[in-house]
Amino acid sequence: MNTDAPSGRLRLAVTSIAEDFLSGPLLARFAEAHPKVTVDVTVTDDELDIVEHGYDAGVRLGEVIEEDMIAVPVSGPQTEVAAASPGYIAQHGAPKHPKDLLEHRCIGWRPGPDRAPWRWEFEEDGKPFDVMVDPQVTTNDLRLMLRVAVAGGGITFATRDCMRDHFASGALVPLLGDYLPPFAGFYLYFAQRKHMAPKLRALVDHVRQWRVAG
Repeated sequence: MNTDAPSGRLRLAVTSIAEDFLSGPLLARFAEAHPKVTVDVTVTDDELDIVEHGYDAGVRLGEVIEEDMIAVPVSGPQTEVAAASPGYIAQHGAPKHPKDLLEHRCIGWRPGPDRAPWRWEFEEDGKPFDVMVDPQVTTNDLRLMLRVAVAGGGITFATRDCMRDHFASGALVPLLGDYLPPFAGFYLYFAQRKHMAPKLRALVDHVRQWRVAG
């Protein structure tokens, strides 16, 4: 047995929308490769200080990571997509422009009970803008949001990665693609340290190899 193998408890704070990281295979292969590391994942959308709260690392969108952190890509660029079920579209029609969303039932996501719903951001002729959608259904559970959309509850908005299986099956139809540019994806991030713990180094190396293999 290799007594120098990475070991110990690795605490991670991961946003609920980091689909690639949370889908299962990445962590399953890491656990298989490093049996002496105990991985403790907290799925949270709170904008917390991972150092202050005792986490070894976090996974979030690159645009919201503090500048003094080291960040390693977990995914490629992301695209947010508006989507609805074929049944909803057949009954209510499809919006042709983001402003048309104001005439539709919408299903929104919010990070927490005291936080505003996530903004629906678009771009037209190179200029970003957002639509102040007032969702009829709002939740902090991404999967509930998607299930309501699949059931015909309205138009929802999430990253393409989160909805790719629903698109593949035809349960949801992407909308307004001409107004949705890509943006920086998800990153594993952690505080700068003179000496990185072997358990964290192992995860960083694993994520980098996963990206190359993927």
